[in-house]
Amino acid sequence: MTNAPLRIGVAGLGTVGAGVLKIFAAHQDQLNARSGRPLEVVAVSARNKNKDRGVDVSGFSWEDDPVALARRGDVDLVIEVIGGSDGPAKAATEAALARGAHVVTANKAMMAVHGGHLAQLAETHGASLRFEAAVAGGVPIIKALGEGLAANKMRRVYGVLNGTCNYILTEMQKSGRDYLDILADAQELGYAEADPTADVGGWDAAHKLALLAALGFGCKVDFAGVSVEGIERISLPDIQFAAELGYRVKLVGVAEMSEQGLSQRVAPCLLPADSAIGALDGVTNAVVCEGDFIGQTVYEGPGAGEGPTASAIVGDVIDIGRGGVRPTFGVPASDLSSAAQRPEDSLASAYYLRLTVIDKPGVLAQVTKVLGDAAVSIDQMRQIGRQPDAATVLVVTHEAAHGQVRDAVDQISRLDVSLAEPIALTIERA
Repeated sequence: MTNAPLRIGVAGLGTVGAGVLKIFAAHQDQLNARSGRPLEVVAVSARNKNKDRGVDVSGFSWEDDPVALARRGDVDLVIEVIGGSDGPAKAATEAALARGAHVVTANKAMMAVHGGHLAQLAETHGASLRFEAAVAGGVPIIKALGEGLAANKMRRVYGVLNGTCNYILTEMQKSGRDYLDILADAQELGYAEADPTADVGGWDAAHKLALLAALGFGCKVDFAGVSVEGIERISLPDIQFAAELGYRVKLVGVAEMSEQGLSQRVAPCLLPADSAIGALDGVTNAVVCEGDFIGQTVYEGPGAGEGPTASAIVGDVIDIGRGGVRPTFGVPASDLSSAAQRPEDSLASAYYLRLTVIDKPGVLAQVTKVLGDAAVSIDQMRQIGRQPDAATVLVVTHEAAHGQVRDAVDQISRLDVSLAEPIALTIERA
């Protein structure tokens, strides 16, 4: 271990970048002591030098171009908080790693899309690439999977990975208001972006799940292999009927390994209301890890925001300051292999279905016949909310193969009596 200062450059001075500088200003002596060497921010980069960020940046060298920051000879470690899977974030990260400088990033999109390439680049040049802040904010799940649980063969990793979606679904349940009303509230409160597609469409959670799967199962990051569905079609009847059954609707990312291969999916589903994930409220994130020797462990905490994300970033900086370079995904990049993809049709679970059909005699018989022909057994069925010439039918199935349910739902959607695309949600085991 060296006592020489670890010289740091911060690329990006938005909310999180400013938060990092605030932590250094507040706890410099503590950080130095825990790292075992001085940690010194020497340079920063952002688009607007004169913007008020609530923290003094006048004592640092300034670079307009983050790539120029990454190439500075007096910067040993680059903190990348620019965002985006490509563009300046990727270019700055590559520039730093190519000359052997360490990188700490909060960029889930970049790591999910280019993580394998960047990990190989880091290891080729003897640098560390750390990304604790990219998943679940202040929850140390990357460290847990990569270190604390490393003795285990992981079977399943799942959780609520997007606070915006969890806030919306929680408020729908508590207030009885519909999706669009709560989404507007989330945007006003700053929980959702003006364009919320990445969050409510499930893409943010999918980026994070791909990283958890790579760490948990020791395989290459495969973002393209994640099946993604968002919460845009969830309605109040879904929330309310799930509650009557003892469930809550959550957007959940699930990665599990079996003899048939790796399955990765992000979708709204039903979970027992009293389970660790089902009981989760608001913008909180939670991840459940299931290993062969440890059993089940649960990690919960704030999933975003200035303080939690900056805290995770600085934690990674401290680890690098202590010395030693470990593989980005727990296994040398050259040893990572692509996991076989388990066919989604081979998965099995109980399902919740919501159907909108013409309200006339014989319709339910048509629906039950389609399900029966597809070998999908019905556990419960009820009709709710009669409207002129239309009815909503809610169905809970026994466990069935996803392919069988998909085929049945497709057939129901093509019936003459079907008035809208059916909703099909898995009922996940907790």
